[in-house]
This record gives sequence, structure tokens and C-alpha cells, in this order.
Amino acid sequence: MDLLQRNISKRKDKLKMRAELALNEIFKGKPPSPDALAENFEREVAKLKLKVSTRMASLSAAWQSAKVVRTREKISFFFGVMDLVFSALLFGLAPEYVHISYTLQSLCLLPYRFYVYKKLKWHYFLFDLCYYVTILNFVFLWIFPQSPSLFVACYCLSHGCVASAVITWRNSLVFHDADKVTSLFIHVYPAFTFTVIRHFYPGSEERFPALKELPHLHPWQALLQSSIIYLVWQVLYWKVRSRVPLRFSALIKAIACVRQSPKPGLIASTLSKVRPEHRTLYFMLGQFVYAVLTDVPPAFILYDSPFWSGAYILIILCVSVWNGGGFYIEVFGRKFERELEALRKELLEAQSKRSSPILDPSEAESEPVSPLLDNQPLDGEAGAQSEMSTPVDEGLSLQLEETRKDK
Repeated sequence: MDLLQRNISKRKDKLKMRAELALNEIFKGKPPSPDALAENFEREVAKLKLKVSTRMASLSAAWQSAKVVRTREKISFFFGVMDLVFSALLFGLAPEYVHISYTLQSLCLLPYRFYVYKKLKWHYFLFDLCYYVTILNFVFLWIFPQSPSLFVACYCLSHGCVASAVITWRNSLVFHDADKVTSLFIHVYPAFTFTVIRHFYPGSEERFPALKELPHLHPWQALLQSSIIYLVWQVLYWKVRSRVPLRFSALIKAIACVRQSPKPGLIASTLSKVRPEHRTLYFMLGQFVYAVLTDVPPAFILYDSPFWSGAYILIILCVSVWNGGGFYIEVFGRKFERELEALRKELLEAQSKRSSPILDPSEAESEPVSPLLDNQPLDGEAGAQSEMSTPVDEGLSLQLEETRKDK
């Protein structure tokens, strides 16, 4: 009913304006009467009120259609929060089921990721290292739990370049965004699972016989094993990349993302100095060095220390939460702020374009028609009213004062 009333009022105002234009053409050259000017002023105020109401309705509609309130994002938000709570409870009450939770959630999230990326033609990103490590983790958990070499590679890679990618690529904990939740899960949950298996799993050596042969880790040997597994992936990745069209290559897209970053860092600065035909090779070499360096903490520190393993997972989660808070505050807050600023400018432009009317002082002192004049919020938009009513009030007050002086 409210929308219908606004549409009717809008049509009435258009008809009145057309009639006024027609009368002005007929009686061209004749000065309008004070009553006609007063009526014109009231019509202008009503038009301004209608414009503001329509604008606020469109803002409200846009806000209602945003991701934070759509059903899909509500479902993602619900399951994201509940998954975090459930994982914490599972860790405290039954850590022996953490690897099962990891597997079941992966069976739900990874097909969804494949469907979304295939639809967006981003499916070549699925050849990235994190998915390769995820497959290796499942192979160890459910096929070869007795393999010490595979366990060492999965442990180091999950805690190394996969988990640290949260910091490197700025993964964020944004519960309403299923894509961001999936990315964070792929990078954090493997390290969480293998930390539990290594330090907090009761009777882990019976379920995973590989741990019987690994009471302590030989750091250099562990780095060598994880580096070999990484090189296998990099060779396979290079083969796949050489067989797909250049525009679909995830590696080329990664290089472009790094080079076109608004705040270029060390990697972007280095790549910009390399000749274009050598950038891919240098980028892959840099990836290998990065993988080896990030495997150092799990090989030398985390494997023998439950405390530092927990602190490491906590630091990764803190970074993701910080990035997620920045997303919510900066992206949504600035977007709504820009909308309000655009609305304020529109109102000021509309106010400056209108001609100054002549009113009777008694009419000027009567109660204003527009809610902007008596500081009433528009259709529940009380927060936005404080941002835009002040300049309009001042403009109309100055205009009325000028009218009194002219009178």
C-alpha cells in the first residue's frame, strides 16, 4: 500500500508539473500571483519530499538485497558460526573425531567450490597447492595411515604454505560469504586436524601407525620430503598449465593479481622488474622458496610442542578474524557511506536548482510539509536522517528568510 501510494503521488506530481508548464506557455509574459507562487512552493516541497522518500526506499531495497540478508548468505552465516563452535566443542570433548569432521565437511564444501568455480570459469584455480595437499591428507587419513613419509609431508605442508596462505593471500573470516568460509576452511582445517592427531588424539598411534615411527621429527629430512612432494605438484601444475589456454591459467591470473595489487609488495615489485617472458619461471621459483621457508616452523618447532602448535593455529585464526572485521567495517560501511553522500549531494543540487518563491510570512511560519523540515525520520531511516537533514533544513530556512526580505 505504501508503494502504491508513492506511485500515485508521483504520478500526480508529474501531471501537476505538466499542467503548470502548459499554463506557463499559455500565459507567457504575465507575472504569477502570490497564491500561485505559494502553491508552487508547496508543490516543490512535496516533490522534494517524494524524491527523498523514493531515494530512501531505493537505498532500503538495495540494502535488503545485499548479501548479508539474503537467504543463501544467512545459511552460510549460520553454518559458519556453528561449525566454529562445533569444532571447538569437538576438540575439547572428542578430539578423535576431528579428522572425521574434516572429511565430512570437505565432502560438502569442495563439490560446492568446484560448481561455483566451474560456473565462473575459474576451475583451473582448483589445481592450486591447497587442493593437492587436501587430496594427500585424505590419502593418508583413509588409505595409508601407516606411511611415515606421507604423514611428514602432509603435516609440514598443512602447517606450512597452506596455513600461512591465510596471511599471504589475506583470507578472511566472513561468515555470510560461503566462498570465503570455504577458502578459510581449506587453509586452516588441515593444520588443525594434524595438530590434533599429533598432540591431542588419544591413542593416535593405534589409529595412525605412522606415528609409532615418528616420536620425534628429523627437521632436515622432513624439509626434504615435503619439498619433494611440493616439486611433484609443481611439475604436474606446469604440465597442466602448458596444456590449457593462457587466459585460463591460474598461474597467470595469480601473477596478474600480484602485479596489479593497489599496494604492491615485495613480490609485485620484483616481478615488475623481470622481463615478461621470464616472469612465470621466477614466480614458480619464488613459490618454491616460499614453500620451503614456511615448512621450517612445523619441522623445527611445532611437531614437538603442543603449546606452540596451538599458538600457531590461534595466530592464523586471529589474522583471518582481523581481515574479516576489515571486510565488514570497510566494505559495507564505506558503501553505505557513499550512498548517503550521493543522496546528500542530490538534495543540495535539487535545492540549488529551484527558483526562490515569494510567500506570505504567515505561510512561511506555518508547519512545514516535508519531514526534512521538522526533523522527522523518513520511513524508519533515522540513522540516515541525521546525515542529510541538516543541510536541507539550512537551505530551506535561508530561502524562506530571503523570501521575507523580498516581500
